[in-house]
Amino acid sequence: MDLVAYSLDLRKRVLDFIEAGGGKTEASRRFSVARPTLYKWLNADDPLKPQKPGPRRPRSLDPDALRKHVADFPDQTYSERATHFGVSKSCVHYGLKRIGCTRKKKSRL
Repeated sequence: MDLVAYSLDLRKRVLDFIEAGGGKTEASRRFSVARPTLYKWLNADDPLKPQKPGPRRPRSLDPDALRKHVADFPDQTYSERATHFGVSKSCVHYGLKRIGCTRKKKSRL
């Protein structure tokens, strides 16, 4: 998926330039389009059709299961929780943040 939405007019001009014998590097410079984007357009079935993002995956970490796991095993690290749930450490971090579980802090007495 392109980070920048290019107009259909620009796509058509770039593709016409390349089909007329212009080089990909020259087209990239002339139209200010990254070369990988040009290759995506050239390899696409219909390069003038705008690409829409597909459906997103549901979250792989169940908040209720995470809450229960935190209650049952309060001393586990991110790595241990990630191994238990089969996800990355950053997924565990954001999951804990979502459910409002903060990092342990030492109490000062």
